[in-house]
Amino acid sequence: MLLQRLLANTRRLAFTATLPLSFKTLPMNDLVVRVEQTTRCLRRSSRLLATSAHTVALASLTPEPEPTASPAKKRKRKLAVDSETEEGETAREGGTADVQPSPRTRKSANKKTSSVRKVATQVDGDDWVEAPSPSKPRKKREPKPEPVYIIPDVARKETTFKGRLGYACLNTILRTKKPATEAVFCSRTCRLDSLRKNGLDWVKELGRKNVQDLLTILQWNEANNIRFFRLSSEMFPFASHGQYGYSLDYCADELAKAGAFAREHGHRLTTHPGQFTQLGSPKPAVVEAAIRDLEYHRQMLELLGTGPDSVMIIHGGGVYGDKVSTLERLKENLQKLPQNIRDRLVLENDEICYNAEDLLPICEELSIPLVFGPDYHHDRIFPSSIPPKTIIERANVIWKRRGIKPKQHLSEERPGAITVMERRAHADRCENLPEDLPDDMDLMIEAKDKEQAVLYLHRMYNLQPVIYESLRPAAANPSKQTAGRKSTKRARANATKELAKDKDEQEESSELSGCDSGEDEEVLVDEPSQV
Repeated sequence: MLLQRLLANTRRLAFTATLPLSFKTLPMNDLVVRVEQTTRCLRRSSRLLATSAHTVALASLTPEPEPTASPAKKRKRKLAVDSETEEGETAREGGTADVQPSPRTRKSANKKTSSVRKVATQVDGDDWVEAPSPSKPRKKREPKPEPVYIIPDVARKETTFKGRLGYACLNTILRTKKPATEAVFCSRTCRLDSLRKNGLDWVKELGRKNVQDLLTILQWNEANNIRFFRLSSEMFPFASHGQYGYSLDYCADELAKAGAFAREHGHRLTTHPGQFTQLGSPKPAVVEAAIRDLEYHRQMLELLGTGPDSVMIIHGGGVYGDKVSTLERLKENLQKLPQNIRDRLVLENDEICYNAEDLLPICEELSIPLVFGPDYHHDRIFPSSIPPKTIIERANVIWKRRGIKPKQHLSEERPGAITVMERRAHADRCENLPEDLPDDMDLMIEAKDKEQAVLYLHRMYNLQPVIYESLRPAAANPSKQTAGRKSTKRARANATKELAKDKDEQEESSELSGCDSGEDEEVLVDEPSQV
């Protein structure tokens, strides 16, 4: 404002300077008026200049006010002051301070997910280290209360069966725990692209976490009187891959811990390599991949410290247009297997390619045990000419000859199933134990409700005490459809495109993909944060 007024007076003086120099041309009165105007302008300018000089002098003596600090800067300043105070106290006490008096705060890369602010301090004048600040951590969300389940009673039945009932790969209660980060399961896996992106060490950590969760599942099983469990084939992703395969020795301690618990409490652990383990294939590469997969399962069982009762069950595989020739190749490749693999190998009939009558002669000749579903599920769809009771008796002779406790599988068709594909799908639960079931054997319950199907039979036949809090109601209207039995037209089309792009890699990875279809849940993990 002062500058504006001074500028106006300057303009007036400039106008006055343009007056004529000869005063004779102006009347006296006008000349007096002009002189008075000029005098007033000069006086006003002088006062303005004096005021401006006084204002500048005051400004130089008065310190500038500090800008208002944000809450984050105030916290940083307070942390710095606290650090300096602690160092001063340490110095007065005769100690030496390792931390410099000027800490700095590193901003979190993600403020929304960061619950603990970190302070970076310089140690010994060299490296910066992070230490948690005294700020309060983010409060965890309270878990939702467990819903109240209404468990209907079951029809009571009688049996002389005294063996163990087991389930495969997945515990539905532990898998569905909330929040999702608390879920317990043994089938974390990934894609080959994720392996290349994150590295093999990251994939191995998935396996380590799977084994840690295996121990949790075994502990739950022990508390609920279930002592028979099938291990997931996805325990160690890509462990038997032709290019990226690896030994399980890195996880030997964790496997030994889980195996020690199983042995201490009398748990039987078995495996069921996937449908891509084809020992009868005419392609040598496929057979080699199958042997690698069997070796992977064998090593897992050995590191668990399991005995001969921990077997590996495989199906006969495809017929490849010539069933007789395929059976001969299967027999030949079985004889070529390393002895430590043959010691654990068991064959199982299926409902599409090989029934029990097809496999029983090979099993008897090579002394390889046979698993036959005493529920006749597979046998009803693809029956043998030999009565089921006779098949079980002949199979048990092989089990006893080998000194292995017999095991069989129990499953039932879904209610209302009509087509072959619908009949192949396993029901949520089994409603009966077969009447001609041997008393002293183990029975793997292949049902969608997993541990609930076992507890259901425990209650029905009074086989074991049941904890009520562990029970869940069955689905009111079970569907005939299943996620594992949908049409494969789109999958085949996508596979053809992938094959054209990278045929060798696609075949290699597909040979090792997972547990018996419908029995396990593969959980893909693509980023390290999802482990």
